[in-house]
Amino acid sequence: MARIAGVDIPDNKRGEISLTYVFGIGKSSAQAILDEAGVDRNTKVQDWSDDQTKKVRDLITDQFTVEGELRSEVQLNIKRLMDIGSYRGIRHRAGLPLRGQHTKNNSRTRKGRRKTVANKKKATK
Repeated sequence: MARIAGVDIPDNKRGEISLTYVFGIGKSSAQAILDEAGVDRNTKVQDWSDDQTKKVRDLITDQFTVEGELRSEVQLNIKRLMDIGSYRGIRHRAGLPLRGQHTKNNSRTRKGRRKTVANKKKATK
């Protein structure tokens, strides 16, 4: 298995698919990387030469923010939104959807499991 950006990418898949196993690289980024490195997109990773693997690895480290560095950058961006008290930061803090979705009925993924509230007890006479 080739190791790129701290991730073992699968050998038995095509290059453009294998590179998407790295957090921060999607299909279009993978295609651009392989084109710039001069590696055929449809060649399986196990058929890459050491030189091709090194070119791809160097391109990713030089031009992309990937894996742990990208995850921490995203977390810092969310923390910044919360600290400045923007609308999106407040929604993050409350654990609600950010982008204008209705929350009366749905948004269970974001809100978590239901917190049931008991009905008021009827007064006994």
